[in-house]
Amino acid sequence: MPLKLLDNLLLKHKTNLLRDKKTPPETLRDLIEEITLIAMSYILENFPKKKEKIEGILEEGFFDFIDEEKVVFVCILRAGLPMLSGALKALKRAKAGFLAIKREEETLKPKLYYKRLPEVKDKWVIILDPMLATGGSLSMAIEEILALHPKKLISFNIVASPEGLERVSSAYPEVEFFVISIDKGLNKKGYIVPGVGDIGDRLFTEN
Repeated sequence: MPLKLLDNLLLKHKTNLLRDKKTPPETLRDLIEEITLIAMSYILENFPKKKEKIEGILEEGFFDFIDEEKVVFVCILRAGLPMLSGALKALKRAKAGFLAIKREEETLKPKLYYKRLPEVKDKWVIILDPMLATGGSLSMAIEEILALHPKKLISFNIVASPEGLERVSSAYPEVEFFVISIDKGLNKKGYIVPGVGDIGDRLFTEN
């Protein structure tokens, strides 16, 4: 399974702060942005590099940089928005795309409401979505992006269920998955347990 579990104490610390029901929306947004920025140091480790000429204080030279023009972040609306903020702090010149996918409450099946993607052909694409629950929304996002022939596709999820992770990783062996926490499982409503609840609502609409 192409899975990398980010076993980092600071990432776990900040992720577990998301679980506290008393954490207010503004703090949740900050935490997710911080988590994503820290995680990028792991996710981008093997990304394409290029040499750039820099005029230094004492002399000029050629130095390694990530080739930002080859990177596209795809945010799953709306919960992925704070993740996109963190990702773009890491790579300010990367492109960004958006997919609005909502899971129907009765059927738990995903529905695509909005799509706006830049050119991803031959690019390194990172999907940003805090939760990987049933895997339905992520599967739909993967299908939409793979149809556009990226060079490499990566999914970054902060918390995942074993069921959802198994579903998407077995269906898409060409995709690489980065996850901070694999929780116990799903309840009858398809929510991750212990999880963080409905993170979209908690981020933007709950008091």
